[in-house]
Amino acid sequence: MINPYMDPEVQPDPVRSAAQWQAMVTTLGDLGAEVEELDPAVGCPDMVYAMNLGQAWIRDGEKHVLMSHMRFPQRRAETPVAAQWFADHDFTVHWLGGEPPREIDGELDQWGSSGLPAPSFESGDAFWFNGKLAVAYGPRTDHAALDLIGEVMGVDVLPVHTTHPAMFHLDLSFCPLTEDSALVCPGAFDDETGKALWKHVPDPIEVSVDQALAFAANAVVVGDTILGAGLDPDLTRQIEQRGVAVRSLDVDQFHLSGGSIRCLTNPLDIVLG
Repeated sequence: MINPYMDPEVQPDPVRSAAQWQAMVTTLGDLGAEVEELDPAVGCPDMVYAMNLGQAWIRDGEKHVLMSHMRFPQRRAETPVAAQWFADHDFTVHWLGGEPPREIDGELDQWGSSGLPAPSFESGDAFWFNGKLAVAYGPRTDHAALDLIGEVMGVDVLPVHTTHPAMFHLDLSFCPLTEDSALVCPGAFDDETGKALWKHVPDPIEVSVDQALAFAANAVVVGDTILGAGLDPDLTRQIEQRGVAVRSLDVDQFHLSGGSIRCLTNPLDIVLG
């Protein structure tokens, strides 16, 4: 188990999982998103949580991706598979240590040109918002990765320290809605960096810890609609006041492994510069 949501005694139903996945893909298409599906790979069941495979962006018309360096070895085999997909789709592929993963003593890991292991970075910890890349460090991303991320992507990084153990990625506690508004769970962070993130959002909507643990912030915005699975009436009302429509889906089979709609998707159209 690599997160607190997992329970070996409670396994997802494969029929329901497939139906929920297809409903999400269909709904994204109905909302106007162009959906690319990444084929599964043997031995990589968590690759379905595509948000954590790499951070994609576009600059001057050129497509780039910074691949994740997974904290847990159980997920590291996913990134070479995803890197090949990105390369096949005309992305320039970047690695945090400057080199792709290689096998050391029987274990796949990402090492830098210095001969030292690259710091951990998982792209579910990074969100472009209001001119900066908010990057959470703590459970899955190392603080040492932040400067490297900024250098590779050519952006200013806003560090956020995640301290709540069940919100192991930023996509569980932060969700941009519009150019000015975002869902923010202050209880996920330490006081100093949490306040910095809150101040960075001109019009924040507060998400409680209980709401975040129900995957309220783990949602994706397409146009003027947010597609989520844990938005209660109170958050729905506040979101709609910002001019954003709310659509809900049931993806409870994916909650069993600690992910929801945002985890299952990865935006490829973020334009920097």
